[in-house]
Amino acid sequence: MNIILLGPPGAGKGTQAGRLVETRGMVQLSTGDMLRAARTSGTEMGNRVAAVMDAGQLVTDEIVIGLIEEQLDTRTGHGGFIFDGFPRTLAQADALGELLARKGQALDAVIELEVVDDVLVDRIVGRAAEAAAAGQPVRADDNAESLKVRLLEYYKKTSPLIGYYHAKGALTKVDGLGPMDAVEDEIAAVLDGVRTPARENA
Repeated sequence: MNIILLGPPGAGKGTQAGRLVETRGMVQLSTGDMLRAARTSGTEMGNRVAAVMDAGQLVTDEIVIGLIEEQLDTRTGHGGFIFDGFPRTLAQADALGELLARKGQALDAVIELEVVDDVLVDRIVGRAAEAAAAGQPVRADDNAESLKVRLLEYYKKTSPLIGYYHAKGALTKVDGLGPMDAVEDEIAAVLDGVRTPARENA
């Protein structure tokens, strides 16, 4: 089973992906992690990644798709892939669909962790304050203004993807602001195919 988790910064995608890795043996494909690993791998693709990054340039969609293809070819015996941080654009969504089709695979679900922006900002800022009070490290951009900028950037880039996958009948929305266990249960219900169409469209 191959899935995409969509949602703004702080919506809990990383937490839920980690739980899917633990409970279903899935493989989380993080674009950032793949690029960092490729850069030091010494492979032909890795050398291309290193050259682009060392020149201060953006890695092309072609290179990222190449890295994903390597993972599809070499990672076997697991419960499927979670695509994390990819696709971010319609062109990338098309490229991913073509790659999966070429490999005889499919995208089984696209799950959007839906949030209310103001509630999400309050939650993250509150957690940051608690962490600071406890002497724990806090991200420099975990403040209301930075978070709103990150949210705006997310919606600008990904709102077309939400429409794209909705039109394909692949998108299911889950309440990303519920307790973590409840969100995990909702995602499990989607993956197990027990959600009714009426509930999906509610």
